[in-house]
Amino acid sequence: MDSQKEALQRIISTLANKNDEIQNFIDTLNQTLKGVQENSSNILSELDEEFDSLYSILDEVKESMINSIKQEQARKSQELQSQLSQCNNALENSEELLEFATRSLDLKEPEEFSKAARQIKDRVTMASAFRLSLKPKVSDNMTHLMVDFSQERQMLQTLKFLPVPKAPEIDPVECLVADNSVTVAWRMPEEDNKIDHFILEYRKTNFDGLPRVKDERCWETVDNIKGTEYTLSGLKFDSKYMNFRVRACNKAVAGEYSDPVTLETKALNFNLDSSSSHLNLRVEDTCVEWDPTGGKGQESKMKGKENKGSVHVTSLKKHTRSGTPSPKRTSIGSRPPAGRGSRDRFTGESYTVLGDTAIESGQHYWEVKAQKDCKSYSVGVAYKTLGKFDQLGKTNTSWCIHVNNWLQNTFAAKHNNKVKALDVTVPERIGVFCDFDGGQLSFYDASSKQLLYSFKTKFTQPVLPGFMVWCGGLSLNTGMQVPSAVRTLQKSENGMTGSASSLNNITQ
Repeated sequence: MDSQKEALQRIISTLANKNDEIQNFIDTLNQTLKGVQENSSNILSELDEEFDSLYSILDEVKESMINSIKQEQARKSQELQSQLSQCNNALENSEELLEFATRSLDLKEPEEFSKAARQIKDRVTMASAFRLSLKPKVSDNMTHLMVDFSQERQMLQTLKFLPVPKAPEIDPVECLVADNSVTVAWRMPEEDNKIDHFILEYRKTNFDGLPRVKDERCWETVDNIKGTEYTLSGLKFDSKYMNFRVRACNKAVAGEYSDPVTLETKALNFNLDSSSSHLNLRVEDTCVEWDPTGGKGQESKMKGKENKGSVHVTSLKKHTRSGTPSPKRTSIGSRPPAGRGSRDRFTGESYTVLGDTAIESGQHYWEVKAQKDCKSYSVGVAYKTLGKFDQLGKTNTSWCIHVNNWLQNTFAAKHNNKVKALDVTVPERIGVFCDFDGGQLSFYDASSKQLLYSFKTKFTQPVLPGFMVWCGGLSLNTGMQVPSAVRTLQKSENGMTGSASSLNNITQ
């Protein structure tokens, strides 16, 4: 009976998953159909614009050529009209002289005849008719302004749609996820010298595998990428995965998207657990400030939460680690219920607040920044069993480094009520590295990655990030991978020996 029930439950689960896949595919088809209609309308409008532009260019060229012909006609006409006017004047003068000469032949008196002959000779010598060029200055030939558009006509007849670039192929092996940056690399399936640039789209997701239509996050775009790889840096890895896709563009059109690739971007994410904090602390998700008024403003807010029973704590359970990002890796953890106590979890002078995520395995990293006027604060980890009057570092269930800027400045590592003074400058941001399986807790200058101090121990229970603050405040930066520089430094520290109950054997 039980086995049949389990089998039926498996069938139900399989059917439900299949239905979810089919529904997702139906949504995709509907979106694609809508996209075909919208894109067809858009491309028709663009085609009209392109041809209108072409017609406009042809009209401009035609108008320019017409003007050239008219200007040439006007120039030649002006030259010929001028020459014609000169010839008409010369002919008129010549005809008048001819008539005078003909009349002179009839003169009987020798003296008058001689005078007339001299006048005719002088006028003939000066006559413009004998200085004229009887050749047209310009010809009537206009063939130099003829056109032959046969080649252009052939080109216009060969107008066709520009080839759409093929979809690029993202190479997961060449992609790198490190230091809260993602480098995505791709290649074209075949060489295309018309590619002008690429467009990369990405989004965060908690779902493995292909992107989902109804995913909660929209695609973000990086445009005008000239190369075949791109690095997104300064990311907060607050989701388990990131989807990536890329498309190629030439001068006129963008190609199809590549097959999407999902890369794992797992990192430690936690908030401060306000229900765990001292009443004199004002706590938000990633900030805590000392509040001498007793935090009464929050008490009413917390009352409702306290009355609802226990607070849930996320646990980071053991997971596989691989050098190559893989979408098949298991999730960081779940949120099993765990008893956490009420708003007076800490009291007395233990101005402490814990993180809301328990670390049970793996390597994790986060950073802390103190306000400039903060008088005293501690940063470290503690077991859940840390007592309500306990201060970080004063018990064998907590490890921390402590900064004191009140009366005298001190910087020290603390565990089990033993103190090791640190002869280094307190950095602006402190990086915390916790290797649960390796039993190591290290503190770094977050900017330079200089090692400040390392505890070597064996964690026998899950640990929670812990913070103490007095007269000031702290802010957290989570969703961070273990930096490459820290991983490199760890290799040289793996041979350290230490004790969970003493600072004497702990290597600094």
